Amino acid sequence: MFQLHYLYWLAGLILLVVAVMSWRDEKNPRRLTTGLFWALYGLVFFIGDGAAAWLGARTLHIAIGLVVVVMALIAGLGGVKLGSYHQRTPQEREASAKRLGNRLFLPALAIPVVTVIGVLLFNNLPGLRTAVFGAGNNATLVTLFSMMVGCLAGWLIALKMTREAPAQSVQEARRLLDAIGWAFILPQILATLGLLFTAAGMGTAISHLTETWLAVDNRFVAVATYAIGMALLTMVMGNAFAAFPIVTAGIGIPILVVQHHGDPAVMAAIGMFSGYCGSLMTPMAANFNIVPAALLELPDRNAVIKAQVPTGVLLLIVNIFLLWFLMFR
Repeated sequence: MFQLHYLYWLAGLILLVVAVMSWRDEKNPRRLTTGLFWALYGLVFFIGDGAAAWLGARTLHIAIGLVVVVMALIAGLGGVKLGSYHQRTPQEREASAKRLGNRLFLPALAIPVVTVIGVLLFNNLPGLRTAVFGAGNNATLVTLFSMMVGCLAGWLIALKMTREAPAQSVQEARRLLDAIGWAFILPQILATLGLLFTAAGMGTAISHLTETWLAVDNRFVAVATYAIGMALLTMVMGNAFAAFPIVTAGIGIPILVVQHHGDPAVMAAIGMFSGYCGSLMTPMAANFNIVPAALLELPDRNAVIKAQVPTGVLLLIVNIFLLWFLMFR
């Protein structure tokens, strides 16, 4: 039966191959530390329940924490650098782009198409899900497995179209990872940060500060505080999903719902949208803002953010008024 940790092992294997390639790249001025960074990150994906049973949960958590600290030191001291990736010359790439034209989008489009087809098949063909994944609720695994198949399909299509060797695709993966650098691990770290903030009672602290220092008896002030708070905390954490339970527990439920008798469904929907406004304006949302700049090889890493700030601010203002008008009908 296919299990979730197989996907983790695959991700870890790819990162370890990237690490070995980095160590062998003599043109990388920081090849040892660059390889170490990706090797440590890859090893984390191989650690699972078996390691916890062998070492103990507390020891394992400490070990993972030390690994993250070492990775942070490597990245902070400039230990992740670009190297040589055996790319074609600019003239050869331009000629290939002209030859392929809009067909270049096919590998990228194959990923969502195959993912959707896979999810539909597993959900509608009797017995298929159980045969592949076993008994139980495997909704998340179905989606991730289908996406993996979609990525493999896109990879094979790209190899066929470009006539490149499979090893070159790994070189390109290494180039993108080195270009993105430390920002690549932000989603995992920020998700953990959200759990820590929630466990530490940050929502309660926000509620106390809000009720003490702001005139939340006024509905508009309360609504604006909630929406702006969602955007600001998302900018800090890089993830609206991580910010949502904290701000909602501190402001949304006790003030907007309990005190002002607002509609919780409207609050949740527009509140999340307000958080997404913050996602448009922060480098912490690496998947949305830093990765595209690296993929497009933009000279300014913050170019995507600068282009999105006007939209983010305008949408946030609109969300405040939408909450004010719709939540208390």
